[in-house]
This record gives sequence, C-alpha cells and structure tokens, in this order.
Amino acid sequence: METLTNTEENVMRPMDWALIIFVTGLPLIGLIMLLIWAFGDERNIHKKNYAKGSLLLMLIGFVIVMAFLFLFGGIAFLSGAFNS
Repeated sequence: METLTNTEENVMRPMDWALIIFVTGLPLIGLIMLLIWAFGDERNIHKKNYAKGSLLLMLIGFVIVMAFLFLFGGIAFLSGAFNS
C-alpha cells in the first residue's frame, strides 16, 4: 500500500480525468497508454489504479467475446456442415 506524501501533488483535477478518458478512448494509443500508466513508473496512484482496472475490464470483455464467438461460431459451423 502506497502512502500519499503530498496531497496537493496526488490530487487529480477533473480536466486531468477528462484527458485520461479521452486518451484511453483512442483505439491503439489508448491501449498503449493504459499499459504505460499501469506498469510504468507512474507516481500518481489514482491514474495507475484506473489503468489497471481498465485493462482488467478490457481483458474480461475480450474473454467473454471470444467465448461467444467460439460457442456460436462452432454451432453455426457444425449446423452448416451437416446440412450439406
């Protein structure tokens, strides 16, 4: 657990959050920046935790989408294979 040494330095303004959300919304740049913020040498613990949480949600979404693709894609493939 990291302790905050200077509260003024670690507080993020609403404009900072708006910029972070905008950057993470960009397709490839957002993913790269999330990786840098999450695993890089970021001093702001709030930004670091936001990046880790966003990456976790992306991973969960990716796994769910792949599971549905394999499940329903396999069903569609097998139903088409037996009809011929």
